[in-house]
Amino acid sequence: MSESSAVRVDPSNERMLKAWNGDEGTLWAKRAQRFDDGVAAYRDTFFSAAGIRPGDRVLDVGCGAGQTTRDAARLATEGSALGVDLSGEMLGLARRLAEEERVPNVSFEQVDAQVHGFPDAGFDVVISRHGSMFFGTPLAAFANLARATRPGGRLVLLTWQPLRLNEWVTTFRTIFAAGREVPSVNLALSDPGETEALLSSAGYGDVRCTAVTKPMYFGQDVDDAAEFIVEQHGGRLSGLDEAARAKAVGRLRADLAEHQTDRGVFYGSAAWLVEARRP
Repeated sequence: MSESSAVRVDPSNERMLKAWNGDEGTLWAKRAQRFDDGVAAYRDTFFSAAGIRPGDRVLDVGCGAGQTTRDAARLATEGSALGVDLSGEMLGLARRLAEEERVPNVSFEQVDAQVHGFPDAGFDVVISRHGSMFFGTPLAAFANLARATRPGGRLVLLTWQPLRLNEWVTTFRTIFAAGREVPSVNLALSDPGETEALLSSAGYGDVRCTAVTKPMYFGQDVDDAAEFIVEQHGGRLSGLDEAARAKAVGRLRADLAEHQTDRGVFYGSAAWLVEARRP
């Protein structure tokens, strides 16, 4: 039995399992440090809202390679942090890094948080840095997480604001469309009113969405950033001839040069800091 087939997932999350336990997860594991560096500007805001105390039990949903889980564990010095994700490869990296960094009170499990049998009221804080936007059935998922949050416990999420407010997404999507129509995409949890209604229906209260904007890092220079972005998004150029692909990459490099600073290549990004409490 493969590792993928051993993971119990809701049918609505089968596609996510295939992606994150497959090529998508492989890329994110390979580039884990760069992905973490990309959103590093949000770290202090995120953990300040989480308010993790020394004795807390923390659940990190969609933890990827576990940077936020390890950070949470370091704050919960007398407690613990559990990171869950669908990607076996990223979780393997997360475990290795936790061991190398000597973070003893952290653990990782490959599960679907939408259906996993977490202990009732088992966590004081549930966090997710851009990992809670992929559930096939969000209401069921957040109801499961609410059940696992103790009364008075906290939920803190980072989710993206609409694409039009995220310069990095709109720029790269337009460039890699290479003159073709740019497909419309509605990001889950990008509408604060819908998010507040969803979390309230799932069993959370005192839901609040705060707009946060931060610069997002893509590389130390044009060459470094271009290599990373093409590796991540270059598949969108499939079907184009060599000249069209080269033209698109040339446009990318020119745009990256316009965003070069003395600290690296940065684009604007906009997220929601979502906070809620279990009654």
